[in-house]
Amino acid sequence: MSIVYLNGSYLPMAEAKISPMDRGFLFGDGIYEVVPSYGGEMVGFLPHIDRMNNGMADIGIKLGWSHDQWKSVCDTLIEKNGTGNLGLYLHVSRGADTKRFHACPEDIEPTVFAFTYDIPPAPVADKSKVMGYKVAIDHDLRWKRCHIKSTALLGNVLHFQHGYEQGTNETLLYNDKNELTEASACNAYIVKDGVVITPPLDNQILAGITRHILLDLLRKEGSIPVEERVVTMEEVFDADEVWVTSSSKEVVPVIEVDGKPINHGKIGDVWLAAQTIYSAGKLNY
Repeated sequence: MSIVYLNGSYLPMAEAKISPMDRGFLFGDGIYEVVPSYGGEMVGFLPHIDRMNNGMADIGIKLGWSHDQWKSVCDTLIEKNGTGNLGLYLHVSRGADTKRFHACPEDIEPTVFAFTYDIPPAPVADKSKVMGYKVAIDHDLRWKRCHIKSTALLGNVLHFQHGYEQGTNETLLYNDKNELTEASACNAYIVKDGVVITPPLDNQILAGITRHILLDLLRKEGSIPVEERVVTMEEVFDADEVWVTSSSKEVVPVIEVDGKPINHGKIGDVWLAAQTIYSAGKLNY
């Protein structure tokens, strides 16, 4: 049975309990992160915790934990659950109040919960070993603060379900201007004439940690040009390659968008080069 962390204690998951009055349960009032680890080594730990702290500050949750406190919890969970391929789910809600009231109380302690779960082995830069995604598209109907990694994920869930019901792996989202935003659970990219292009960060887009690491590594290595700019859906369908990224999936090539093949349904050479660069440098963050 997996061991979890809850408010200062490590205990079996079946014994972990929170109050039904917890605002995370009642309102989705919380922030979360997922940090991948392979053989006990975490990928992107520092930027994940920075983003979590920024998210808590944005919504006014006052926890005040240091990076070392979070690392101690993560290291202990890895030790107690095995050093295989684990995702570390970190969750902070505003805490439990005595009543259900929309205004945020100031005198309650945040609820801190964390657990691990098995993830696949780290992706490798090999066209024969990667599964190209088929994705649906949908008009982005989520809230307008997508830069906050909130636990209130119903909008994302419904968009993911839209694609799932069509037998696809993900759903690319577009705004009222027919511009690509991101995917339901990933950041999104196109490749055109050898240039990697992704929408710029704003309130429509979560600042993905894999996105941050990938773009930083590509710019430092220098062989693949990178642009952050508006991407239209017309450009998506005309792209040489399309990718999505997330912490647990890394860089995933997309071979079909809304039934239309991308790159004749084949994995692209720029993806292969980018995944090679990402695999070589991801543990430096």
